[in-house]
Amino acid sequence: MSRILSLIMLLLCVLPSVAQNDDEGSSSKKSYIHMLHTNVTRFDEDINPDAWILVGDVRFRRDSMYMYCDSAHYFQKKNSFQAFGNVRMEQGDTLFLFGDYLEFDGETNLARVRCNVRLIDKNTVLETDSLDFDRNVNVGYFFEYGILSDEESTLSSYYGEYDVDSKEALFLDDVSLENPRLRMLSDTLGYNTSSKIASITGPTNIYSGESEVYSERARYNTAVREAVLLDRSVIFNDRKEITADSIYYDMRSGYSEAFGNIVYSDTINRNMLTGGYAYVNELVDSAYVTERALVADYSRSDTLFMHSDTIWAVSYNLGTDSLYRKVKAYNKVRAWGKEMQAVCDSLVFDSRDTCMTMYKDPILWNKDVQLLGEEVRVYMDSTSIDWVHIINQTLYAEPMDSVNYNQIRGKEMRFFFDEGKLSEMQVIGSVQIVFFPLDDDSLYVGMNTTSAGRAVAYIKDGQVDKVVVPKEASGVFYPMSQRPPEECYLDNFVWFDYVRPTSKEDLFEWRGKDSNSKLKVFKRESVPLPTLDRFRKEE
Repeated sequence: MSRILSLIMLLLCVLPSVAQNDDEGSSSKKSYIHMLHTNVTRFDEDINPDAWILVGDVRFRRDSMYMYCDSAHYFQKKNSFQAFGNVRMEQGDTLFLFGDYLEFDGETNLARVRCNVRLIDKNTVLETDSLDFDRNVNVGYFFEYGILSDEESTLSSYYGEYDVDSKEALFLDDVSLENPRLRMLSDTLGYNTSSKIASITGPTNIYSGESEVYSERARYNTAVREAVLLDRSVIFNDRKEITADSIYYDMRSGYSEAFGNIVYSDTINRNMLTGGYAYVNELVDSAYVTERALVADYSRSDTLFMHSDTIWAVSYNLGTDSLYRKVKAYNKVRAWGKEMQAVCDSLVFDSRDTCMTMYKDPILWNKDVQLLGEEVRVYMDSTSIDWVHIINQTLYAEPMDSVNYNQIRGKEMRFFFDEGKLSEMQVIGSVQIVFFPLDDDSLYVGMNTTSAGRAVAYIKDGQVDKVVVPKEASGVFYPMSQRPPEECYLDNFVWFDYVRPTSKEDLFEWRGKDSNSKLKVFKRESVPLPTLDRFRKEE
C-alpha cells in the first residue's frame, strides 16, 4: 500500500513538470525546473509543508543544465529546490559544478553552492566553500576564499568571480597568482584562462628569479612571460631598477624597452640614467638610453651629470672576479659637476682603470682652468679626479684677468690633482708657455714666454705658481708695458667660456665651438659609436 502511495505522489510531482515543459516553447513563458528522477518521494507536513522530499539518485533539469544529488527538498510552487549530498550540476560536456549543498532558484536562475565547491570548465578548476552561480550570465561568484587553477597558473583570493563564456576571472583582496616561473601578489587582478593574460588594476608585485616588478596597471602574459607595464611601473633586478611611463618587459629574454620619463638607477655602481627611451638587457647588465639622455654618477663626492644624444652602459665578464663596466656617450656630450665640467663629441668610461676618455674637440674645466687637446683622459679615484692625461694639440689656459691668460701648450700633458684641486702639471714635447708671474702683492711682474722640450708647473690656489723648465730652454721676459701683442697669446689659444656648461639644466643646451676654433683634423682611428641594432647584436 505504501509503495502505491509513493508512486501516486511521484506522478503528482512529475506530471506538472511535463505540463510546464509543454509551455517552454513559448518565449513569453518562464522556464521551470523539471524533476526527472528520484528513488523515494514523500511529503511531511511537519518537516516542510511546502516541499516534496526526494531521496536517492535525485535528478533535475532546468533548460540545458542538469542537476544531481543524494536528496532534495523540491518546492514546486516556488520553482526551486534544495539539494543535499554529492551535488553535481552539468551543462554540456565542458561545465561541471560540484558541492555538498545547493539552493537553486528557477525564477532567478541562481545557484547557491556550499561546502567543497568545485567549478570545472574544461581545463580550469575553481575551488571554494561558497559559490553563487548566475546562469543568466554564466558567472560564478565566490566570497569565502577561492582557488582557480589552469594549465599555467594557480590564483587565489578572498573574493572573486569567473565568467564561463569569456574565460575572464576577477580576483579581489589578498590575490596571489603562482606558477613555476613567477609569483604575483595583488589586491585586484584579472586573469583570462584562455589567453593566459593577467590584467593588473591595483598595487601588484611580481617576483620571477632575481627580478621583481611593481605596477598598478599592467597586462602580463603568463604563457610567454611578457608584460606591458603602465603608470610609472618599476622593474627591480640585482639592486638596479628602471621606472618609466610605460615599459615592455620580456622576462624570458631578460630585456625591456621603456618609454617616457625613464629613470634607470644602479645602486651597485652608484649611477642613474634618465631619458625618453631605453633598451635594457638584465641578462648581460646593459642599458641603452636616448632622447634627452642623462647619466648622474654619484659614486664620488662631486656628483657628475653627463648628457649626450645616446648613452650606452654595458657590463662585461659577469659572474667573475674580472667584472667591469663601460659607459659610452656619443654626439654632443656635455658634463657638469661642481669641480669639473666637460664638452666633447664622444666619451667612454671604463671601470677597470676608472678612466673617462673624451674624443673630438674635447674641453675640460676645473675651477678657472681650461684644458683641451685631441684626446682627454680623466682618471678618477674613490672621491674625485686623480689625474688627467691630454694628448696632441694640448692647451692649458688660466685667466689672470679679462685680458691676460697663463697659457701652456705641448704634445702631451699630465695634470695631477689633490682633493679635487689641480696641483701639478707635466708638459712633454714642443712646450710653449706664456706666463704672468705675480709679486707678493699679487701685482704683475711682467710676461714670460718660454720654449722647451718639457716643463713642470706647480699650481697653487687655482693658478700657476711656478714653472720649471730645463736649462736649455729659451725664453723672453717682457715688462707689462712692453709686451708685444702678438706674443700675448699662443697661436692655438681660444677661451671657450661660451661653450662651458653652467649647471645641470644647461647640459641640454648644446653650444659647439666656432668653426674657426676647432682643432686641426688628423686622420686617426675614431672611437666606434654603436647603434641600437649593433648594441643588440653585441650583447
